[in-house]
Amino acid sequence: MSGGWWCAGVRWPGQVPELGWCRGGDRRVSVLAYGAGLGFRALGERYCVGARGNACPLGAVVPGRSTGGRCAECARLDRVHSVAADTMADDPRTYRVYLAWFGPGMVKVGITGEERGAARLREQGAVAFSWLGRGPLMAARRTEEVLRAALGVPDRIPYARKRAVRGRLPGCEERAAEVAELYGRAARLEGRGWPESLERLPLEVVDQAAAFGIDRAPAPVRSVRELVDGGVVAGRLVAAAGPDLHLAVDGVGVVVLDTRLITGWDLAALPGVAGSPGAAAGVAGSPGAAAGEIASPGAVSAVAEGGVRVPLIDIGGGGVQGGLF
Repeated sequence: MSGGWWCAGVRWPGQVPELGWCRGGDRRVSVLAYGAGLGFRALGERYCVGARGNACPLGAVVPGRSTGGRCAECARLDRVHSVAADTMADDPRTYRVYLAWFGPGMVKVGITGEERGAARLREQGAVAFSWLGRGPLMAARRTEEVLRAALGVPDRIPYARKRAVRGRLPGCEERAAEVAELYGRAARLEGRGWPESLERLPLEVVDQAAAFGIDRAPAPVRSVRELVDGGVVAGRLVAAAGPDLHLAVDGVGVVVLDTRLITGWDLAALPGVAGSPGAAAGVAGSPGAAAGEIASPGAVSAVAEGGVRVPLIDIGGGGVQGGLF
C-alpha cells in the first residue's frame, strides 16, 4: 500500500451525501455537491476493510468486484453482530418497520433502529418510503416475517434492478400511491399475526427523489464493474442514491459508481483535479474533473480516452444489494 486515502463509502447522515475517508488514524469527510467534479486514481491492490471498525488481521486482498470489500472471515464477524443475524434478541432499543419503494412493483419491507431516523432508507436508495410501526426488535422482526409471508413482500431487492429503473421512474403521486396501497394491506393484518407489542404508525409517504437528484439528472447508461490498478474515475456528480454516485462523463453519458466497490483501495489525487483524495478532504468539487473519462479494457462496454481505463457494464448487467437492515 502506498499510504494514500481509503474511502469508507457514502454516508447519508442528512439530506446530503458524504464520502468518508481514512488514512492511518486520520478520518475525514467530504460533503458532496451535485454539479461538482469528482475524480481519483486507484493504486495497487484492494485490501479487506476489516470488521466492526477493526483492521483485517490478515491484511487480505479481496476481489475488485466484491461489494462487501471484506475477506470471508471479516465478513462473518461483521454479520454475526448485525441486526439481520438475529443474535441480539435482548436488544433494548426501539426499532421501526418501514415500506421502501424503489420502482414500479419494487417495494420491500425492512427494519432499522429508531435513533437512525431515515438514514437507512437513504443508504438503500429508497426513492419513497413510509414507516409502518415501531417497537422492540423481535416484534419488528416478526412483523417483517408476517408481511413477507402474507403479502409476498420481499426484504431484499437486487441492486441491479434498482439501477435499471432509476432513470425512468413514474411521477411522485404514482410512487406514493403504490406505497399507500401496500400500507393499507399491511394494516389490515392487525389482529392476524401482527405482534401486539408493535405500535402501528400513520401512513406518511416521504419522497426522496429530489434529495437524490434523480428527478432532474439524465438517466444512467453504464456502471463501473470494478476498479483496477491505475484505473481512473472522473466526472461531474449529477445525482446519488444509496451507495451509488451518478457521474456525467464526456462522450459516455451518466455512469454509476457504486462506492462499495472503492472501499479498500488506495486512492490518489489526479493531477489538475482539485479536491481529489489527499487534497483538502478526499473527493470534492473540481471543475477539471468534468472532462474526465471512465473507460474499460475488454469489458462488456469499452471506452478509451488518454489511456484511462476501468471496466464498465451496461445498466442492469448484474449485482445484488449488499448491506443489512
